[in-house]
Amino acid sequence: MRRNRTATLALAAAAGSGLLLAPPAEADQSHCRPVTVGSGWYGDNQARLQELIDRYGSCNPYRPDRARPVAVFDWDNTVVKNDVGDATMFWLLRSGKIRRPADWAATSRHLTPAGAAALAGACDALASPGAPLPTGTPAGAGCADEINAVYGTAATRTGAAAFAGWDRRTSEPSYAWLPQLMQGWTAREIRGFAAAARAENLAAPVGAVQQVGSGSATGWVRYYDQQKDLIGALQKSGFDVWISSASPQPVVEVWAEGVGIGADHVIGIRNTTAHGGKFTSHLQGCGSVRDGADTMITYIDGKRCWINKEIFGVRGAAAEKVRPAARRQVFAAGDSDTDISFLRDATALRLVVNRNKNELMCRAYDNSDGRWIVNPMFIGPKPQKAGPYPCATTGYVDHDGTRGPVQRADTSVIPDQTDSVFQAPVL
Repeated sequence: MRRNRTATLALAAAAGSGLLLAPPAEADQSHCRPVTVGSGWYGDNQARLQELIDRYGSCNPYRPDRARPVAVFDWDNTVVKNDVGDATMFWLLRSGKIRRPADWAATSRHLTPAGAAALAGACDALASPGAPLPTGTPAGAGCADEINAVYGTAATRTGAAAFAGWDRRTSEPSYAWLPQLMQGWTAREIRGFAAAARAENLAAPVGAVQQVGSGSATGWVRYYDQQKDLIGALQKSGFDVWISSASPQPVVEVWAEGVGIGADHVIGIRNTTAHGGKFTSHLQGCGSVRDGADTMITYIDGKRCWINKEIFGVRGAAAEKVRPAARRQVFAAGDSDTDISFLRDATALRLVVNRNKNELMCRAYDNSDGRWIVNPMFIGPKPQKAGPYPCATTGYVDHDGTRGPVQRADTSVIPDQTDSVFQAPVL
């Protein structure tokens, strides 16, 4: 990461490349709503974010008729610490709210025969098809353990691969499996489950664990004060702020209320519905992918597609492509390789929360266009990665799972990068 580059020089260079949506504002512009939570921001990140807001916000008196600039945030471990999808899955298992399918193989087109057999063996004797499985009871602990193993490790308890045959740039079957297991419930009911899980996880102390089946799992979630403040500053300065998450749509809707983002500005994994609005085990499609194909979720290139579709109104296969600069988000924030495509699409500034993810950190530290900023996690930041990121060899995962070098837009290879932003400064 080129930490010594000033915000002014970086944005000026970006303007020269033609990727910014508007020319620099005049020097005597009035300032927008400030980013007020100062602790936890690394280096000049807070100043860079403030300059972005001042430059593009509607409070700038010299461009009153401009379109609202778009900002997009990932959710899990970007706006909150820990994962709200996980929190909901653990609550569903503890509360016995997963309905037994007639055929486990029908819950995911990517579930392997070994995965389906393990789930059937652990769970089918406990309930009739369509009835909730008693996974929160001692009798249902083995079923809970098998479901949790498939969900959390993509393998059965005996170590057999649970999923196979998916596109690594558009989907992650274990992520998709959570909304697929919500079959038989309505969005309203799932929001109620998510609200109960949210209350428990916010009330639990930092570091808490909970029993799930016969094992234990993370039992707490916290909003990042810094991100909540940043979202508020962006909204009050005229930005159109969205969430794009690979957690289920109704779950993220519930959590996003806590930072002032409405359900109509949340893009999560979306189920198809049957009679009475009940969720099926199939998912809505995007781009050239039809509903029920279950192969294009909000994951890497799938996030690009869903953002183009829902925010910018692009339909059909065109939604899968990189759009012209004027039809892309100005700002994006993420923490994982799942966020790479929509972060790269941001035209002015990209905030990365460092969780030591290979491809993401290769691109962020390379910072070839001066628009990437890196920040440690605001709660429990990771220590410095022991060795370099393998950018030049295996940092990239292709559609079929093949690993290779991470390339810039001009196809040049990014050299291995050293982890240099790994803890918040002592204030």
